Amino acid sequence: MSIIEDLFGVAGKSVVVTGGSRGIGLMIARAFVEAGARVYISSRKAEVCDKVAAELSEMGTCVSIPADLSTLAGIDTLVEGVSASEDALNVLINNAGAAWGAPLEDFPEDGFDKVWTLNVKGLFYCATKFLPLLRKAATPDDPARIINIGSIDGIRVPWFPNYPYSAAKAGVHMISRHLAHSVNKDHITVNAVAPGLFESQMTRFVYGDENVAEEVKDNIPLGRDGRPEDMAGVAIYLSSKAGSYLTGAVIPVDGGVSTHG
Repeated sequence: MSIIEDLFGVAGKSVVVTGGSRGIGLMIARAFVEAGARVYISSRKAEVCDKVAAELSEMGTCVSIPADLSTLAGIDTLVEGVSASEDALNVLINNAGAAWGAPLEDFPEDGFDKVWTLNVKGLFYCATKFLPLLRKAATPDDPARIINIGSIDGIRVPWFPNYPYSAAKAGVHMISRHLAHSVNKDHITVNAVAPGLFESQMTRFVYGDENVAEEVKDNIPLGRDGRPEDMAGVAIYLSSKAGSYLTGAVIPVDGGVSTHG
């Protein structure tokens, strides 16, 4: 085994990626499948989730477990589905999320509630309900991993009004730190990743206007948006031997945008 395979290998690990049927979640799920992990993806739309899992299964092992993770019943469905095939879980990636934009004084309550219920409450209970499986996989030399997908909008104020989303993502970062302290004795690491601009369903309003997209990219210090390998790289790192001594961190993957404050 080469030093790279030893440090960054994740083959044979069991991995759950919520919101894994599109966008950043799909970027991460595909990377783990190609790296030889057993991957379980979940999303609310069963047809889409099943189709993506079938496509990824052509490269390795990917299982679809559709569930609405904004509800405790949906989270239980996911945990039970994974438990039916796995005695232990090596990596949980909490990526499922929602966004909502509206003017300050017209922001709808249902939009606010939807964002917080999925992005914060759903993430928290997904993490806690998977703890028994994560503990079974965890060892001092190879901890189990929880990776929560936050956002640079939870680090600095964005240029567009997404009040509950930004606040919720800041909450994701803090919950990740709390959890890291709470489960460290169980040999489980917890970290958050804060992506910048990546093409996804949530950022379609940027990519739908070429002028807006170019203006946003011009304000990124590295001069470009994120690519699938950028998300794949940080997720593999945090899940491998190379990332086994890191916990409680919030890692910006944003081309330097967060350095602006």
